[in-house]
Amino acid sequence: MALELINANPVVYEKKERPNRQVTTDKNAAEAIDHQEVFDILFGCIVHRMDIIQVLISSPALLRCPDYIKDPEHPYSLEELNVVTEDSVEICDGLNHVIVTFTPTVEHCSMATVIGLCIRVKLMRSLPPYYKVDIRIAPGSHASESDVNKRLNDKERVLAALENADPDLLDKIEECLSPTFA
Repeated sequence: MALELINANPVVYEKKERPNRQVTTDKNAAEAIDHQEVFDILFGCIVHRMDIIQVLISSPALLRCPDYIKDPEHPYSLEELNVVTEDSVEICDGLNHVIVTFTPTVEHCSMATVIGLCIRVKLMRSLPPYYKVDIRIAPGSHASESDVNKRLNDKERVLAALENADPDLLDKIEECLSPTFA
């Protein structure tokens, strides 16, 4: 018996062209990461700052060209489905705090937690460890918004889920990230 899709016919949007930015060659330059750089980490193919490139290259999960995070049900990226947009990424200046708000394609999406975990894992692997990351569902876009937000932002719960998870969950997360971390 085949599994029934939660959203059998999602709307697919065209990827927006992102502006090119200057590369900072001075690794000692004091420049904070902005929302566009975080979005590029999630969905772009270029990391613009040399200090971030050095952190990524020296990290165990070497960041290859981060094409996209794949939707758990469809062969489209979360960007193509407008689940995450550049406007939904916030940086709290001076606090090393990244907030990503995502919008599931349907209000009753059973994959919302998996999508949030994929975003969190991608940022955990890509940003320096001193960054605080909050992943949230857009207000009013999901039937279990508060429960999912609570699960996604409880650090101990997330780490336990990733360490002790059902192998199917870990496989699903890796499948969604595999275009990025092949």
